[in-house]
Amino acid sequence: MENNVVEFCRDLIRIDTSNWGEGTSNGERDAAEYCAEIMRRAGLSPEFYEKTPGRTNVVARMKGSDPDAGALVVHGHLDVVPAQAEDWQVDPFAAELIDGLIWGRGAVDMKDMDAMILASMLQMAQDGHQPKRDIIFAFFADEEDNGTYGARWLTQTHPELFDGATEAISEVGGFSADIAGTRTYLIQTAEKGIHWTKMTAHGTAGHGSAIHRDNPVVHLAEAVAAIGAHEWPIEYTKTTRALFEQLAEVTGIPFDPEDPSALIEASGSAGKFIAATLRNTSNPSLLRAGYKHNVVPGQAEALVDARTLPEQDEKVAATLRELAGEKVTFELMNQGPALEVPFSGALVEQMVQALKDEDPEAVVVPYMLGGGTDNKHLATLGITGYGFAPLQLPADLDFTGMFHGVDERVPVESLKFGVRTLHRFLLEQ
Repeated sequence: MENNVVEFCRDLIRIDTSNWGEGTSNGERDAAEYCAEIMRRAGLSPEFYEKTPGRTNVVARMKGSDPDAGALVVHGHLDVVPAQAEDWQVDPFAAELIDGLIWGRGAVDMKDMDAMILASMLQMAQDGHQPKRDIIFAFFADEEDNGTYGARWLTQTHPELFDGATEAISEVGGFSADIAGTRTYLIQTAEKGIHWTKMTAHGTAGHGSAIHRDNPVVHLAEAVAAIGAHEWPIEYTKTTRALFEQLAEVTGIPFDPEDPSALIEASGSAGKFIAATLRNTSNPSLLRAGYKHNVVPGQAEALVDARTLPEQDEKVAATLRELAGEKVTFELMNQGPALEVPFSGALVEQMVQALKDEDPEAVVVPYMLGGGTDNKHLATLGITGYGFAPLQLPADLDFTGMFHGVDERVPVESLKFGVRTLHRFLLEQ
């Protein structure tokens, strides 16, 4: 199993599944075929689902002994964000093994977890283990855009694939961080909402040498600057308050709700993830205007990536409109709800126990993810989702900084720890 997880991870990284957005991607069919072959080796019957050719999802169900037990969805995504090779120290799609780490795009987001799922699934089959509940294994396309060809489309058009499912696990949870010298594992029990918009400023086109009081580039720049400079206030949810209360216990630093910066700093590399969950965020991410140096265009566009706390979507939209001013209009491009579930119940207890069985000194806490996962789409079917892709990480590795970053890599020993922990967890289902 441990050898398999390394092989599977490297093989998947070598399949370039870059998702460029706006319907353009590479290699998702090839990655789905690879996963399907391992599913067949595990005695399952995978099926492919495509909205358009090449944008491939693959799903299989492992039958449990109790047909009345709610099914568990174990899912990953096959696509990755693009990587510019010239920025990397190595070929981002070569899956090189250097100093005990696997380098490549997808090493942490999320072909490491895909490999853990496949290796554990195969081991269950080889051991003849039948779970109590059905386990639905799903590998989705298009998570790195908006799920139009992946989980969003599949839950809308083929909800029967998830019949009986009550819970799900996927990426960005269960990883360790060195917090004040204590190895602490963060299980994802919440994630912020997605509110992606396109801003358009309209104005009067004309010669670049003229005086322009109605220049859409200026209108847009003023709106972008206002949104980029806006300071959203700190607001705690049940998850983030519980996290900071537990961080105070771990570190011995008092929790000051008005100024949690000391606890954020004590959280090491995980602090960047944690800080983003204490407030709504809005980041202009793309600008598009003009076509010639001496022509003032009639319009200019920008994209804004906003992430929202639970029940804050309308408030965020209204604030963005106010900041941008009357010269700018907004078009909603992608929206997904914020999710938050309790850090309690049988499934959470099984995650915690699996971590403690592999690491008896483990401290396990809940946290909110600042980004989003395909759990948003499964939630529309009433499925409760968690982030549980367990990894025991070196204290000096900036793991969270490698999501969508340069020189993405995962330690082999972390991957082996992860597959052992995930396997323990799945054996309890």
